[in-house]
Amino acid sequence: MSVLTSPRGKVEVVHCRRTESQDIYCIKNLIRKFTQKLFGRLNIIYLLEKANLAVTLCNDKEEIMAQATFVDYPNWNVSSQDNWVSVFRELDPEIPCMPLNTLFMHLFVAVDEYSVGCCREIIRAVFKAVPELHFIFLIVPSYMSLGSTLITVFEQVGNIPSLMYDEDFAVHICCRENHYPQLHIRNARVEDHDDLMPIFLRHDTILKETYGEYFLAELIEAQDEENHAVVCEVEGVAVGFMSVCSRVNMQLLHECFDLGPFHGLCVPHPDDVLQPPPELSTKGSEDAKLSSSSHSFLKIAEEPQEQVIPETKESIQGEVIEEAPAEEMSSTVRSGNASELEDKNFCIISLPHLTPEFVLIQNFVKIVPFNNCTLEQDLYVFHRAGLLKSIKIRLASLSDTPGVENLVSTLMLNKSILEDLKQYNEAHRDPDIEYIRSHYNIEDFIYFSHHQREEHGHLYHFALNPIFRHYTKFFLKEILRLSYKSCLYYPVYPQSREDKFQSSYAHSLTSALHCLVPVRPRRQIVYPLEKLGINAPSKAVSKDALGYALNHTNRKLTLEPKITVNAKIVVVGASSVGISFLETLVFCSHLKFSNLTLISTHGLPGKRLLGTEQRKFLASDHCFNDKDYALMSLCSWVNVVVGRMTAIDRVAKHVVVSKEEIVLYDHLILCTGQQYQVPCPTGADISQHLTNREIPSSGKQRYTDQVPGNHFTLNDEEDCCKALRWIRNNPIVTEGNVIVYGNTIDTYTTVETLLNLGVRGGYIHLVQPPPTSTITCINNYSVERAVEDALRAAGVAIYRDALLAQWNDGQFPDPIHSACFTTPTKPFRLPCSMFFSFCEKNVDYETFKALNDACLVYDGRLVIDTNFHTNDIAIRAAGSLTKFSNKYYSNEWTHSSFNSKEIGFQLAAAMLNLFDPTLEPVTEPPADLDRLIPMYKGAKIQGGILPGSYHYLHIAKPAIPTPLEVQMAQPNFGSEIVTGNAKNGTYFRIHIDKYKMVETITCLSKEPFPVSNYIRLFGQHEQLLNNLCARYEDKLIPDLYSYFMEPWCMALFHDRFIDLRKELRQILTSKEEEDLPSIEQLAHQIEDEEINLKEKPRKYLKRVFQETIYKGLVEKSILDYLQYNHYHLPMYAWPGII
Repeated sequence: MSVLTSPRGKVEVVHCRRTESQDIYCIKNLIRKFTQKLFGRLNIIYLLEKANLAVTLCNDKEEIMAQATFVDYPNWNVSSQDNWVSVFRELDPEIPCMPLNTLFMHLFVAVDEYSVGCCREIIRAVFKAVPELHFIFLIVPSYMSLGSTLITVFEQVGNIPSLMYDEDFAVHICCRENHYPQLHIRNARVEDHDDLMPIFLRHDTILKETYGEYFLAELIEAQDEENHAVVCEVEGVAVGFMSVCSRVNMQLLHECFDLGPFHGLCVPHPDDVLQPPPELSTKGSEDAKLSSSSHSFLKIAEEPQEQVIPETKESIQGEVIEEAPAEEMSSTVRSGNASELEDKNFCIISLPHLTPEFVLIQNFVKIVPFNNCTLEQDLYVFHRAGLLKSIKIRLASLSDTPGVENLVSTLMLNKSILEDLKQYNEAHRDPDIEYIRSHYNIEDFIYFSHHQREEHGHLYHFALNPIFRHYTKFFLKEILRLSYKSCLYYPVYPQSREDKFQSSYAHSLTSALHCLVPVRPRRQIVYPLEKLGINAPSKAVSKDALGYALNHTNRKLTLEPKITVNAKIVVVGASSVGISFLETLVFCSHLKFSNLTLISTHGLPGKRLLGTEQRKFLASDHCFNDKDYALMSLCSWVNVVVGRMTAIDRVAKHVVVSKEEIVLYDHLILCTGQQYQVPCPTGADISQHLTNREIPSSGKQRYTDQVPGNHFTLNDEEDCCKALRWIRNNPIVTEGNVIVYGNTIDTYTTVETLLNLGVRGGYIHLVQPPPTSTITCINNYSVERAVEDALRAAGVAIYRDALLAQWNDGQFPDPIHSACFTTPTKPFRLPCSMFFSFCEKNVDYETFKALNDACLVYDGRLVIDTNFHTNDIAIRAAGSLTKFSNKYYSNEWTHSSFNSKEIGFQLAAAMLNLFDPTLEPVTEPPADLDRLIPMYKGAKIQGGILPGSYHYLHIAKPAIPTPLEVQMAQPNFGSEIVTGNAKNGTYFRIHIDKYKMVETITCLSKEPFPVSNYIRLFGQHEQLLNNLCARYEDKLIPDLYSYFMEPWCMALFHDRFIDLRKELRQILTSKEEEDLPSIEQLAHQIEDEEINLKEKPRKYLKRVFQETIYKGLVEKSILDYLQYNHYHLPMYAWPGII
């Protein structure tokens, strides 16, 4: 915040921020004729799209006071954008301008009364935001004066001709030293103690408590050849301090950290061993972290002259910087401290991992720790060469090949990089930008129409020496400038591997991923291409290409900082909730979560182990599929630990994995869900002809004996793959008897998969235990009857109300040869070669034991509050593992009642309030509302392929399970629309609630259908579905499958249709005419009987809508939507194309 005073004495409190798209209208209003003469006639949107930095100055009412736009090449075409350096060096050789330290002002506008103060404030903000920036050039026609504002910060250095115009242009310069100078570095003196101590005490009091009140004076006084101390001062006052020591325990660093990228902090030698020992494997992510501590140390390591590593080096012991001058000090202290230590090459700093990433540390490289690292801090390294400013970036040539070979010689993809380097001129290929635009939300970052096709570039490889890692964004900025590009795209293709390791280098290699932003994939319409014919989208849009995760940068992002979150966030369980949580964090483009860890039994899902062409054993909740996992590429951002959580140490804040490995956490997220368990036989002897009633109830017992090798509980794709391999390696298809035990929907999908694999129906036994509820897993009599008829037709035997009594007549159960069951009437015995168990799901015992031993409140499930907290503030949980605390009096509602993907998103939203400074602070709810549980609105979905090759889908709103017959008997049920017949595989049912909204959808079809399309129908008003109810009553809809394949409804399935609905609602709720209320206000007045109508309310509202401006505004909005999204919706016509 700064205060500006106008010549008339008016005062404004102002602050700077990045320019946003909604500022454009105000910027245009500030443009004067004089502005156009200085900068030319500009398209503001286009300029902001191509600018590297745009700054807006606002007052405390968020009114725009001024705006300036800066680009990394000159305006007025005084030189080409890739060759301006030579032109400006000829202008004044003493000005050391280069792409690293120079920007050009392309626009400046301000409120006239405060223009001088606004200009100075923006210039100061720009120098503060870009520490490497030293010069800002302004180019105007030579006959123009700068006016009374710009002349206060710019001075002329000469004239240059234009490449396009027949006139000269004046070049003006603004230097950092006049507005935001670098600070003075000198040796520390004892007298600096009084200036520095307040700064220390604001940051931490531990040093004072540990070493006494005068520890700083003693540290300064102890300077010798091995210890140095420097300060940074402003007007004689010390504002920053750094203490240097030459003692470094190099042996400890080599034992704990992978120093290979820096050659072990040694001088290269031919006899060096470059491969680390196999037992010292590094953690999975480049930005893996260490645990926290309350102290910070900064160290400098001397580069030795031989390959033997000495045990002592020079190090810096403490560092503190006043907050205000931190930006200018960051670059000053690096160069100033280097002059103090001219014989040193490496600077090493270790920090508590929760330390916010300050400006100085952004120039360091974080070192990856080994798994056996015992240190509790993060280690950062900076090399002397990183101080170099004369970095030249140019297009590659064949003469660079030896240098590139040396740079990438130790990389796994070095051959691929060299081959691409050899042929990059011949194989130049722009990205498929139409596919990218239609399949990814690239327009979250750019205005697509303002970028030419040739301005989009595909990044194949990016290899950078780690000592220059802090110049990554500069490198990317120069790539865009020299290649005349405005956008870069880097795809990461999936790599499916069956072993436990997953890697992110499936496509190529880039060390710039941390400077790119991940782009969310777009949900695609499933088009009836044959029915659409010539009105179908182009092949570039509708083709089914190999999915990849897309990463992106553009000119605007090259100087946009990311907020680094170093907190250790550990997610246990790769359930849909856990994946949704991680997805939400990863796609926060302005945040960089550098320490996300997933603990999962089989690692990340989405390995395509079964292939899309094979039937799935398990039903799907349609939250994620294999392609969704490929489009996210979570392995690029998340460390994956393969194993089971077996213990939680809440005091030490770590999780024990597989009883041996330790994973530290700051925030622990438990999303393990529930799994099918091995059933525990009752032990009843069927020779006694016992019935279910005669078997004593022993509660839910846990099976503790050896699990038979031919017994399978399927919980994920890995389990299904294991079962499939077992079937193929044993004669199950020809002669084996298979028992499927359970009454969930997964029993039906498993039976269908077995039939599809060739197992004869007569050898499949579907055994259903006594139901625990009156509600069946399908809860639709028509569908159930069709499935049972299909089972009988296939020869599958069905046994109801059967309890598992014994395996192998009570003998050793491995392998299972027979299984005995009791029923309400008489027991029976079945031969068995393979046993599938789908009994009721429960929390895995190891998970329960870990939670219970950690003293987390457990009451049948893990107890949480409405903010996902357990009784430990650092541990949150979500999903079917949890239940709400009894204080809410809502035991019938759990997370199992809601959509898992939405639960994960809401969990991430609750966590983001801790890390994202751009979010508004969360206010505590009133006391009476704190006892209400949240109600989520996303649809609960289940689907799969049922016996009879029926494709099944059920979509419903979250609700307490109730039999369908009971629902239909309610007076407020609404209505249902049913077409087709379940047995024929043409069944389609839609339930419309009393508000005419789609509440339930059930499909049963012999043919595959577009599931993702039908999911979009949920929650829509029936009139939006082309007056569905009226058409059905008029018998105009014989088949809903065909009805929703008609061209008119494609927009309903479009991912941006919800944005159109919001825009139209905003039009109807806004008061567009001063003397008339809005449509929404009229509706409320009619409802409250404030208006006496002589006609029906609907007719009145329709007439008002047509007679006022609302009709035109709505039509324009719809037409703009169709025209902007024509590549997805070419089947619609709009004025001008007919």
